[in-house]
Amino acid sequence: MAKSYDYQSAFDIIVPVMMGPSSSHTAGSVKIGNSARAVLGDMPKHIEIRYYESFAKTHQGHGTD
Repeated sequence: MAKSYDYQSAFDIIVPVMMGPSSSHTAGSVKIGNSARAVLGDMPKHIEIRYYESFAKTHQGHGTD
């Protein structure tokens, strides 16, 4: 059964200080990945990730690919 989270703002997902050359890009991906793992409860067998806008241009350099 999936867990339920009650996020009040974007800052509940994207923390103010995080690793990497651009915390706005790395913090979000780390937090979203951790949240997805918590909801799923186990490692998925397959995932599909799509990058958009500036994230599509920078994700490899930030190590979030």
